[in-house]
Amino acid sequence: MNTIKKNWLTIALLTLYGLYAGIYIFQTSFISDGARFFVLFDDAMISMRYAKNLAEGFGLVWNPGETPVEGYTNPLWVIFMAFFHLFPIPAAKISMAIQISGAIFLGLNLIFVKKITENFSNKLFLPLLAMLLTAFYTPLNNWGLQGMEVSVLVLLLSAAVWKMLLDFQNDSFSPWPYLLIGFGTLIRVDMAVPYLVLLGFAFIFIPRYRWRHLTWGLGLLVAFLTSQTLFRLWYYGDPLPNTYYLKMGGLPLLLRIKRGLYVLYQFVWDMNWVLFVLPFAYLLFRRDRKTFLLALLLLGQIAYSVYVGGDAWEHKGGANRYVAVAMPLFFILFTYTVDQILLAIKNSIEIPNFPISAQTLANITLIAASLASLVNFNFIQNDFRYLERWLLLQQPIFIEGNKEAVRIAQAVRKITSPEAEIAVVTAGAIPYFADRPALDLLGKNDAYIAHLPSHTPSGLEDIRPGHMKWDYDYSIGQLKPDMILQLWGDKEVAYAYIEQYYTVVEVDGMLFSARSDSPNILWERVDSTP
Repeated sequence: MNTIKKNWLTIALLTLYGLYAGIYIFQTSFISDGARFFVLFDDAMISMRYAKNLAEGFGLVWNPGETPVEGYTNPLWVIFMAFFHLFPIPAAKISMAIQISGAIFLGLNLIFVKKITENFSNKLFLPLLAMLLTAFYTPLNNWGLQGMEVSVLVLLLSAAVWKMLLDFQNDSFSPWPYLLIGFGTLIRVDMAVPYLVLLGFAFIFIPRYRWRHLTWGLGLLVAFLTSQTLFRLWYYGDPLPNTYYLKMGGLPLLLRIKRGLYVLYQFVWDMNWVLFVLPFAYLLFRRDRKTFLLALLLLGQIAYSVYVGGDAWEHKGGANRYVAVAMPLFFILFTYTVDQILLAIKNSIEIPNFPISAQTLANITLIAASLASLVNFNFIQNDFRYLERWLLLQQPIFIEGNKEAVRIAQAVRKITSPEAEIAVVTAGAIPYFADRPALDLLGKNDAYIAHLPSHTPSGLEDIRPGHMKWDYDYSIGQLKPDMILQLWGDKEVAYAYIEQYYTVVEVDGMLFSARSDSPNILWERVDSTP
C-alpha cells in the first residue's frame, strides 16, 4: 500500500512541477512590437548566437567570418541549442524549446532526488519532501528554466550520486558515475570539480574497489579533458575558453577568494545560517559514507565558487550557478537531518495520554518544518517580491532586462543595414535578435579584452566576474563600430570618442551613438538627433 501511495504522490508532485514550470516559462515571455518573445538569460543567449551560427554553417563563432573566439563555457549545450536552430522556428519562439528542455531535465532530476533519498530512509514522506524543496527552489528554476545548462548538470550529478549509492548498497563497482559526470565536463569543464570529489571519496572510503575507481576515474577524466582541450587548441588556438582568461586572469587570487568568501557569507546568512549549517552539524554526531558523500559534493561546489570569486549575479541573491548544481543534495541532507533530529526527540521524550502517537506527531512536525523551510529558502534577501515571483504572481528576475534588449535589437534592425557593427555590453539577446555583427565591450567574445588586466575595484561589492575588463581606446577608438548601444564602467574615454566621431540619435524613445560617417546607418529612419 505504501508503494502505491508513494508512486501516486510522486506522480502528483511531478505533475504539479510540470504545471509550475509551464506557467513560469510563459511568464518569462512578453509582447514586443506585436509579437510574443521568449528570451533566455543573457549568458544563455550568447550560447544561442553560437548555436545559430553553427546551425547555419558558419561554425562555432560569435560573428560569422571572424577569427573564432570561444565566448561560451558550455560546448555540448551549444550543440544542443544548435539542433533546434535546424528547424524553421521563429527567433522569437525558439528559446521556448530550450526552456521546455530545461523543465524536462529538472523534472527528471526530481526522480533521482527521490531515489537518493530512499537510499537514506524508507519513510513515505521523506523523499517527497526532498523533491518538494528541490522542485520549488527559485534559484534552481531561474537558472534551469531560463536556458542555462544548470538544468542538465544537476540531473547528471544527481544520477551519478544515485549510481554510486547503489554501488555502495550492492557492494559493487561501476564506471557509470564517472561516465555521467565526465559527460558533464563536455557541457561545462568545471564539472571536473564534483568528478574529482567523487573520485577522491571512492579512493579513500571504498578500499575494496580502490584501484578500479582510480584507474577508471583518472582514465576517463583524462580522456574527457584531453579531447576537449585538443579541439579547443585546434579550433580556437587556446587551451582554455576565452571566458577563463576573462574571469580568472588579471585579478589577484587573494582578492578573488575574498570576494568568494564575501558572497558565500551573504548567501548563507540570507538563507538562514542555522538551517544551512544544520546538516553539516548533524554530520559531527553521526557519520556514514552516504551522508558524507553528499556533504563533500556540496562543499566542493561551494569551495569552487569561493575560488573563482563567486558569480556575476550574486546581488540577485540565492544560490549561484555553481552552488545551485549541488542544492538538491543539500535538500536531501536537510530533510534527512530534520527527520533524524525529530526521531531522536521522539525516542527520548514520552507524552502520556497524548491524543496522537509520537510517530504521527514527528511526521506532522517534519512536514511542517519542511514547508516552513521551503518558504524561508525562497524568501530571498528578505524581499517579498521574491516570494511573489516564487508564487508566480510576478515575472521572474532578468525579464525586464530581456524586454529592454529586444527593444534595442528591434531599434537597431530599424535603422541599420545588415553589415552594421554594434557595440554592446549585454552580449546575448541584443546581437541575437538584431542579427548584426557585434563587438563585445566586456570581452567575453573578444580575446584581446579577455587577456587584459582587470580594472581595480573600489571594494568587494564592486567585483563582478566577467565584467571587470574593458578598453575603450581599443573597442571604440580603434575599431570604431557603427553603433554604440551600451557602455560600462568608466565612460569618460568612450565619451571623448563619441563626441568626436559619433552622433547621438534617438530611435523609438531610446538614445544611441551612431558613427557620423557610417554608410551602414539608415539616417532617414532615425527619429531625431538630440
